[in-house]
Amino acid sequence: MLASLGLAALDELSDAVVPAGIRSREPLDLPAPLGEAAALAALAEIASRNKTTRCLAGMGYAACLVPAVIQRNVLENPGWYTQYTPYQAEIAQGRLEALINFQTLICELTGLPVTNSSLLDEGTAAAEAIAMCWSAIRQKRSTVLASADCHPQTLAVVETRAEPLGLRVEIAPTEAFDPSRDDVFAALVQYPSTDGRIADFRALAESLHQAGSRLIVAADPLALVLLEPPAGFGADIVVGSTQRLGLPMGGGGPHAGYLASAQDLERLIPGRIVGVSRDASGGAAYRLARQTREQHIRREKATSNICTAQVLPAVLSSMYAVYHGPDGLRRIADRVHHATVDLARRLGALGYEIRHHSVFDTLRVAAGDAEEAIWKSSRAHGITLRRFGDGDLGITLDEVTMAAELDTLEAAFRTSASDRPPIDASRSSAEIPAQYRRTGEFLSQKVFHRYHTEHEMLRYLHRLQSRDLSLIHSMIPLGSCTMKLNATAEMMPITWEGFGSIHPFAPAEDQAGYHELCRQLEAWLAELTGFDAVSLQPNAGSQGELSGLLVIRAFHRARGDDHRDVCLIPTSAHGTNPASAVMAGLKVIPVNCDSQGDINLAQLEETARLHADRLAALMITYPSTHGVFEESIVEVCKIIHEHGGQVYLDGANMNAQIGLSRPGDYGADVCHLNLHKTFCIPHGGGGPGMGPICVAGHLADFLPGHPLGSTPRSDAAIGPISAAPWGSPGILPIPWMYIAMMGAEGLTRASQLAILNANYMAKRLAPHYPVLYSGANGFVAHEFIIDVRGLKQTAGINVDDIAKRLMDYGFHAPTMSWPVAGTMMIEPTESESKAEIERFCDAMISIRDEIREIEDGRADADNNLLKGSPHTVAEVTSDDWRHPYSRQRAAFPMPWIRDHKFWPPVARIDNAFGDRNLVCTCDTVAAYAEPAATAES
Repeated sequence: MLASLGLAALDELSDAVVPAGIRSREPLDLPAPLGEAAALAALAEIASRNKTTRCLAGMGYAACLVPAVIQRNVLENPGWYTQYTPYQAEIAQGRLEALINFQTLICELTGLPVTNSSLLDEGTAAAEAIAMCWSAIRQKRSTVLASADCHPQTLAVVETRAEPLGLRVEIAPTEAFDPSRDDVFAALVQYPSTDGRIADFRALAESLHQAGSRLIVAADPLALVLLEPPAGFGADIVVGSTQRLGLPMGGGGPHAGYLASAQDLERLIPGRIVGVSRDASGGAAYRLARQTREQHIRREKATSNICTAQVLPAVLSSMYAVYHGPDGLRRIADRVHHATVDLARRLGALGYEIRHHSVFDTLRVAAGDAEEAIWKSSRAHGITLRRFGDGDLGITLDEVTMAAELDTLEAAFRTSASDRPPIDASRSSAEIPAQYRRTGEFLSQKVFHRYHTEHEMLRYLHRLQSRDLSLIHSMIPLGSCTMKLNATAEMMPITWEGFGSIHPFAPAEDQAGYHELCRQLEAWLAELTGFDAVSLQPNAGSQGELSGLLVIRAFHRARGDDHRDVCLIPTSAHGTNPASAVMAGLKVIPVNCDSQGDINLAQLEETARLHADRLAALMITYPSTHGVFEESIVEVCKIIHEHGGQVYLDGANMNAQIGLSRPGDYGADVCHLNLHKTFCIPHGGGGPGMGPICVAGHLADFLPGHPLGSTPRSDAAIGPISAAPWGSPGILPIPWMYIAMMGAEGLTRASQLAILNANYMAKRLAPHYPVLYSGANGFVAHEFIIDVRGLKQTAGINVDDIAKRLMDYGFHAPTMSWPVAGTMMIEPTESESKAEIERFCDAMISIRDEIREIEDGRADADNNLLKGSPHTVAEVTSDDWRHPYSRQRAAFPMPWIRDHKFWPPVARIDNAFGDRNLVCTCDTVAAYAEPAATAES
């Protein structure tokens, strides 16, 4: 491969690609690499330091039982966790059906008609809901009322997210709300409250609506199995987390946040909505609905970042609901509630007052002077309770609670109850009153009634999996997405009990393993990037962008530069960048690129000079999104610093830099890292991800804090950006394993091979497709852009046609029409073998030959192999074949496809029809698809 480029060694290629001024020459200071077995043993020792005792502190987190058939066949199955975001819907039908099931579940539980799939956690979902309500009133009011009964981490995240937008969060008891105030646009309440109380919000909802405001309800989905849906008492938006529906606590994540809304707020919903459309044959087909493209079209006018989804966790929760069905969910919820009622009765008999009597699973117990003794006694029995700080203790029961645990809790309280008289029944009851109970059926759709045996569930899961293309089938060459190997040894620890069973707010001594894991990861990431400090809290790349900008903003404010609010962003930047800047309270000013795709240095300098008094930051991606190491990066950083700004480097392309260059060395002040790209956390079909930020020393004090975190942060720290102190620590064992096994030399070689693979592919494809940009020495970085715009004029073929035709060859398309419309961006990563790279190149060259047939008049301009793609098995085996080309050429264009054919399950999808007819639940799919119904649900 090197010889084809005229080179003899990888170092020679690195020197030709990476500008000499930023090329790292010193070896990375990392531990020596470990083999798989040794790394797993070392990580197991770290995991053993976590205490897997029972934490009943609640606050939105509770243990649950993950059905083994779902754990083994989804969570631990690369056919599910190596998928990409379903932008190519024709080859993502299985996962999209699972997400439609998730959306249906949320709509049924909340009673609201529209939902997404999904969000990051409950805290950020609440923040997104507030932003929706603010947009709905065209930003004409500025105060949101937040109940003091909400989970404390939710309130903290909401305050962090509201402040840069100029919004005021007024926290007070719900009873003290004044919804008639003309500055109020929304109210946020918890249902049930953080200490267990079920309240009636009908009057509040009515008052808010009379004043033109909205009601946001944060709700526990398991409680909603028994409680009246929030839509029934006037909720406009319902948010929450589906963690207790089949997801381990994992120290706080990853979990699927949810958001459901009233119909009139549909276009303001953040994230992704799965909808139903039809394919070329007229059958029903799933796709991402219209919001999917909003962020890239609206850029700085977008209301949210699209990369705020937890697809794999949402799939797990949806399958939990499918497996149990409504009757099974009722049994689980009833058992949890009955255990709570029983415990309240026992504690009342011991003389303890229960503060609230309308509860689902949580008791607030008035312990008074006995609080300390009870706390210590319960800890001695292996149980952690919640301390409210006023003599009260909180107990949240869950699906794992058994009778023996109630005995243990009773014993812990009995030690301090010797002189207490029993409490009368009215002060120790804990029931759901009739007026709060759900009535009527829910989840009546067929899919929630069919798969309640393991055999049926197993077959359903594998049937859906077979309708999705993932890395188990072929390379996914998506530029900027880095679809690399998610090694089995890296994935194994995420289901270990030592990591999965930990409550995010368990005492620090119970989380010693997570503390050590995070400490080591922070040190390693700082070394790899050349920065001084790291925060692992952001649980998505988009959250990393937001938190990095908030850190910069806090730095300026600490220096008295409150007026610095301008963010310069090159036009080639990631679509998330402008939206993140606006959410951080900054004003976006674009900077153009030159004909070579590099940032226009003269314009940058002029724009920075013009806005020097207000310049806060530059957001730049490096290597650039055009697939090159720009020679001017040091000068770019210097210009921004000279004019008082900070440099935010989007680390999405760090897979080309590790071991070769370090952002902290060449002038960046902040960068985020996509652990789901460079550091091997799988994309999971569109989440989970992690986006930690690395910062220079002068910004370290401003890294995100957390009011419930067990590690100290500076008083200057910005507020929490995620609901849990470490975001989604349940998946941090993956990058730990990757770095531990690779070591300094392996990580450097990975970057070099990623660059080699890209340049080899560019060399092979260049005679057939123009390579749009290259660096100073004629090489590309780890990805490259091919230009197919000219094919529209010569053959009537566009980038979509090539993408759909690639499905017939068994491949997912490269990144389409970004950052340049009508092009494809290809990234092979270091993980692909030469044989797989050749296979993809052969497919692309074969497709170019098919296009030449159109150009030469040998193929029909309207009815050809590309326009007819993808070809389904139903079409190829039909008696009605309406194409002038053969079935063999349609389905088996290359000999090696006969060895393993991936059949696209649906024909080309009509996106425009789906946009005009939004259907986002599975209850209407069967009727919608008649007579060609294909969806199980």
